[in-house]
Amino acid sequence: MNVLTRTRLDVVPLTPYIGAEIRGLDLREKPADETVRAIYQAWLDHLVLVFPGQDLTQEDLLRATSYFGRMGHLDRPAKYHPPGFSKMLPGIMLISNIRENGEPIGALPDGEMMFHHDMIHKEVPSKATLLYSVEIPSHGGNTLFASGYAAYDTLDPVVRNKLEGRKAIHHYNYGSVQRGDSKGTEAFGECAHPVFRTHEDTGRKAVYVNRLMTVGVEGMPDEESAPLLSAVFDHAEKQEFVYEHVWRLGDLLLWDNRCSSHARTDFPSTERRLMLRTTVKGAARPY
Repeated sequence: MNVLTRTRLDVVPLTPYIGAEIRGLDLREKPADETVRAIYQAWLDHLVLVFPGQDLTQEDLLRATSYFGRMGHLDRPAKYHPPGFSKMLPGIMLISNIRENGEPIGALPDGEMMFHHDMIHKEVPSKATLLYSVEIPSHGGNTLFASGYAAYDTLDPVVRNKLEGRKAIHHYNYGSVQRGDSKGTEAFGECAHPVFRTHEDTGRKAVYVNRLMTVGVEGMPDEESAPLLSAVFDHAEKQEFVYEHVWRLGDLLLWDNRCSSHARTDFPSTERRLMLRTTVKGAARPY
């Protein structure tokens, strides 16, 4: 076994509220069981983990994903394989703007994205997401992560009390929601979840609504819910609650989808960006 797997885990916080870097760990080999447990705890403590300088095969990525639970369902398999990849293993999604025959080889190819939670439009959203950088542009395409814990703990009590115990409606139709025109469009998916979600591992409450996909509150007129949700969005995206990751080749990121939201900055459309993405299954209605 690689000696690095037996050393003390080096966890370096990146901001006061969210994000930590795990240093001195090579994920090409399986760490010792006690190290995996320590990584899992660090993830619960910091919500987002950065594993820099990795050189992973697809098999390595799938093995690392398994440390955090059962592999998530892949609902958008790759249509094409990127250069250098003879195949894509089941469970790995491409996030890429690379095009073959005029079509993107992966999902979410271009531009910026507002803050969101992965798969919140489904009955069982993902527990975790892992993203590994294979090709990155010269600038842009950064990923921002916001702590739902910090947002909940510091939210205006007047706003919090009006939304406590209620469920929000989440609608997935990326183009329409991004333009602010979700009403009246056919949803790729729609579901309701608590506005404030209780984390099943930590017992803490987190803001669980987002600007990209949340379109209303069950049982509340739009004229009442819209300003409340807008206030929550603005508060949750405050800079002090956010870690912005500037990607480097070989970075592997893991985030807790239950208590954090994320966004993406714009990047040059003429430059290639290729990420390998895996997810971990969530628990069925844990709250």
